[in-house]
Amino acid sequence: MPRPTAAQLVYGSATVICTTLALLLLSGTESGIGVGIAAVSALALGLLVAVRLPQPRQTAPARTAHPHHTAHASRTHHSLDGLGARERVPAARSSQQANRQHSLRR
Repeated sequence: MPRPTAAQLVYGSATVICTTLALLLLSGTESGIGVGIAAVSALALGLLVAVRLPQPRQTAPARTAHPHHTAHASRTHHSLDGLGARERVPAARSSQQANRQHSLRR
């Protein structure tokens, strides 16, 4: 289950607070049961508002050209395409790329 966005939290919380205040003021109830019913209905409405908000679109990360990439380094293995594989494994890195990464860790 995806985490709620900030907009969902804000709109849901605002709905709960406003609905609870409106129900308590309009109904004029003073009993514990009446307050409980108002609170539960406000929570249900706030949850409904938060869930019904449109989710942000998830886009694929943009691929930027790295200046040190070569055609060999960007190849992928395609041997499993016919078997219905959905993920592709990148080709092994050259020794130059491996040395460059290790030199950055020092």
